[in-house]
Amino acid sequence: MSKLRIFCVANQKGGVGKTTTTVNLAAGLAQVGQRVLAVDLDPQGNATMGSGIDKRALAATVYDVLLESASIADARQRSPKGGYDVLGANRELAGAEVELVTQERRERRLKKALQAVRDEYDFVLIDCPPSLSLLTLNGLVSAHGVIVPMQCEYFALEGLSDLVNTIKQVHANLNPDLQLIGLLRVMFDPRITLQQQVSEQLKSHFGEKVFDTVIPRNVRLAEAPSYGQPGVVFDPASRGAQAFVEFAQEMVKRVG
Repeated sequence: MSKLRIFCVANQKGGVGKTTTTVNLAAGLAQVGQRVLAVDLDPQGNATMGSGIDKRALAATVYDVLLESASIADARQRSPKGGYDVLGANRELAGAEVELVTQERRERRLKKALQAVRDEYDFVLIDCPPSLSLLTLNGLVSAHGVIVPMQCEYFALEGLSDLVNTIKQVHANLNPDLQLIGLLRVMFDPRITLQQQVSEQLKSHFGEKVFDTVIPRNVRLAEAPSYGQPGVVFDPASRGAQAFVEFAQEMVKRVG
């Protein structure tokens, strides 16, 4: 029986490609034969829509799962083109924060819900919102590790130190399994000198924790969500799609 791996895709900076990474890694892993569940923990619901699922039409979402009025088996949907399952989110999720504050074990709700489907998947990928909220905390408490998509630009390293501290705190207080799995360089343009410099800084500082795969800046990856498909499926021949399949293979090797 393969061991379930649960990973948060997180970065406290917005607009760094967390959702793009989540849906394309999910589709890439599905293509290399893995059973995958993507969990959308962001009230914007972009990972849900980017997987081809209408967030407005969901009968049950991750919100219902966190409030224990539905199970993951009740709420999950199949990504029509992606080949993986999705636990979707919509605006309703923003209210979960407030409702959970008074609840017992409020940061462990997702972890508990995932226990029920643990034999059905090889990977669970959790798309976390950019803020460190109770939603993100539910993701971090559930996970074995964190994948950090990063743009190689001037302020990237600053945001990263905040995230590393958060991971250390959660590891110390709530989830001793949690570790930084790796940094994924995304939207990378080798022609920009600064990006190369930041990339080198990352490698010298984090060593093995920097994934070998680099995701290039790619128009087709950016277009794909408006068609409700992961880029990996939308244009498999594009450089971005090929890089994500390569990344999926690297993930399987790294955690195998």
